[in-house]
This record gives sequence, structure tokens and C-alpha cells, in this order.
Amino acid sequence: MGGSLEGRVAVITAGSTGIGFGIAKAFVDEGASVVLGNRSDEKGAHALARLAAGDRATFVKTDALDRVQVDALVDAAIAKYGKLDIMVNCAGGSDGWALVGDLSDEAWLKGLEWNASTAFWGTRRALKYMLPAGYGRIINIASIEGKIASKPMVSHYIAGKHAMIGLTKATAVEYGTTGVTCNAICPGPIETELMQDAGAQVAAAAGITYEQFLAEFAADCLTKELQTVEQVAGMAVLLAGPLGNGMTGSTFNVDGGSAPF
Repeated sequence: MGGSLEGRVAVITAGSTGIGFGIAKAFVDEGASVVLGNRSDEKGAHALARLAAGDRATFVKTDALDRVQVDALVDAAIAKYGKLDIMVNCAGGSDGWALVGDLSDEAWLKGLEWNASTAFWGTRRALKYMLPAGYGRIINIASIEGKIASKPMVSHYIAGKHAMIGLTKATAVEYGTTGVTCNAICPGPIETELMQDAGAQVAAAAGITYEQFLAEFAADCLTKELQTVEQVAGMAVLLAGPLGNGMTGSTFNVDGGSAPF
């Protein structure tokens, strides 16, 4: 599939680490230019160095929980490359983990904003440029937890990812005839930097070790393995490229069969 994204321009929120960076690397390898957002200048610089893509990779310091900064990130693609073809809403997560009866208002609202509002803001701004061009690929990085609810203490994350999938379907319905597609990828368990941080804390709160936490995730998969960033990135390349033209309003599991529907 080499070169399937030649000449395309992509914006990726949370694009300097984890799944976001994996997608950025895959896009660059396929010929695209990428604009990465991240809250950390250090992580952004490290990502650019790892990509080694020269002028085809740009970093913009971005807190995806700030709508104005998300708008500025998308606008940066237009300023630098003159267009926007692909929008990847990858920001997401949760903190303040607790059972529903003990979850704070602050943690609940932040979970919804982190997973749903960030995708809404990115989508809305991207449409400003994609619709006049008559072309666009919007890819939301959701989770299998956006379809099911398999783990305790993350109701705010689960609700936020369900909302992201609803946004995906609504966007596809509203813009189906415009040349803009919108899909969601639902990864299963992947040991990213976020997983290492959040997983250790969730495991401790549940009274198990981090290794047990990972083993439980793997046991839920039909493959009995955790998934990889590269597997998710491969699906993103498919959806962003010409072979993804007939796909919109859909969710694509990359989960080792942990949610086989």
C-alpha cells in the first residue's frame, strides 16, 4: 500500500505519542504530510525527530481540552500546507477513576469533554475546510468500550467513547453526499504510554497488579494477545486512503476479537 496517501494532509490530535504517533508515522510512510498536536513541547519535538519527515511533519502545542487550541491546530494545516484532507481525533482518556456512586462531577465532565467534545471540536473545524473542497476523511479513535462496558471505575470514559461513536454516525449521515466520510476505529487493549500510566492506577484501585490488569485484558481477546499501535495505524491508513471511499458511519474494531460484533 506504499504511497496511498501521497500529497494528502492530516491533522492528528494527541499525535506525538501512543496511537496518535503510530498513525502519524504510518501516514508519513504512505506519503502524507502531518500536523501533530500535543500538550508537551518536549514530546512534540521528540515525535518530529522520530518521524524524520522534514517539512512533511509539523508540531503545534495543543491542549485538546481547549476548543480554541483545537481550532488553531486545524488552522495550522491550512497555513502550512494549504489544505486539510484527513482529521484524526485521537485525544482521549480519563482520570479520577471511581465507581459510579463515588465518581466526582469533575471527573465525569472531564471524561465527556476529553473523549467526546475534543472529537466534536476537531470535526467541526475540519468540516470548515473539507466541505468547500468536496473531500475529507474524519477518523475518530474510539474504543471497544464505546460499544460495550467491560471494566469498572471508568464509566466516564465509557460514556465519552459511546458519545464519540454517536458523533461519528451523525456526521456521516449529515455529510454523506459531500465527499466527506467519517468513521471510528475501536481499539482493544494496547499497552501505550497512557495504558501504562492509567492502567497501573486503575489496577491499584482494584487491588490487583498491573501485570494482572494486562493479563485480564489479553484474556478477554479471542487471540489472547494485546493489540498493537501498528495494527490500529494500518486501519487508519485504509480509511484515509482511496480504498476507504465506500466506508462511512462505521466502527471498525481492532481488538483481537474481544468485542466480536
